[in-house]
Amino acid sequence: MNGKNQYRFILVTRQTRLQELIERFNTWPQARFYLEHNQVDARDYLVEHDLYQRRLQEAERILKTLGRFQQLERRLLPQYQFGPSDIVVVIGQDGLVANTLKYLSGQPVIAINPDPERWDGKLLPFEIGDLQNAVTRTLTGKADCKTITFAEAKTNDGQRMLAVNDLFVGPKSHSSARYSLSWNGRRENQSSSGIIISTGFGSSGWFQSILAGAYGVAGSMPDELNNGFAWHERRLQFTVREPFPSKTTVVELVFGAITPDTPLKLESQMPENGVIFSDGIESDYLAFNSGTVTTIGVAETQGQLVC
Repeated sequence: MNGKNQYRFILVTRQTRLQELIERFNTWPQARFYLEHNQVDARDYLVEHDLYQRRLQEAERILKTLGRFQQLERRLLPQYQFGPSDIVVVIGQDGLVANTLKYLSGQPVIAINPDPERWDGKLLPFEIGDLQNAVTRTLTGKADCKTITFAEAKTNDGQRMLAVNDLFVGPKSHSSARYSLSWNGRRENQSSSGIIISTGFGSSGWFQSILAGAYGVAGSMPDELNNGFAWHERRLQFTVREPFPSKTTVVELVFGAITPDTPLKLESQMPENGVIFSDGIESDYLAFNSGTVTTIGVAETQGQLVC
């Protein structure tokens, strides 16, 4: 095998808003009529789509000169078999980076911001003009990488789910979840609107918004969590949303750190509609109904984001 063919580059993409609308309405004229009927400027959808397609074409041209090439749409990630030596390039928004990392086993990810004027791109350190240099440094082992700790949920019936940002355990709809929670040698029955378990990577997102609300009521926020915690830390943080005290439910174990020595264990007391999902993708979930016990801890798998 020659040097060029020993590397395989996987370019991960997502549909643009325009493509999603065409999928919904069958044709662009119908989609455009829907937008304009609702006083939405359709030109912005066209501009975004055209720029994204140009960025994909530029990336393909660069990567094909360096090795084997495969383009992969986000919806195919769960079924795709990544090789141990693959180098993954993501062009999209922050959510696409997080979603991609979850299906890898430590392969480096180079994240490209396709439109810096549109997207903040906290997880997108590169622009398209940086791609060739970033790939070259990755191939030669000179690239710096940030290590990302994942969360992992395992159930007593053998199911498993990883999370890059966070796990949610609770009701499928806006209702109360009932379960027992065991952590750090203590156990209690609870009723709440669910539990969020956050990684360092996700600690400035959903987790941070829950803390902001809670500490807004209390009047302060702890300095050590004010801006989240480090991506690489081998710990998670859990917080119980809206815990309800009653004769049969307690509200003492509502916040804490999950480490390799202190996992979180949850046993469902809900006959139906209990779920576990990760990274905000509600359609991809594990059932968490009566008889299901899940143990949540720090995953062995870690992500590598080129920076």
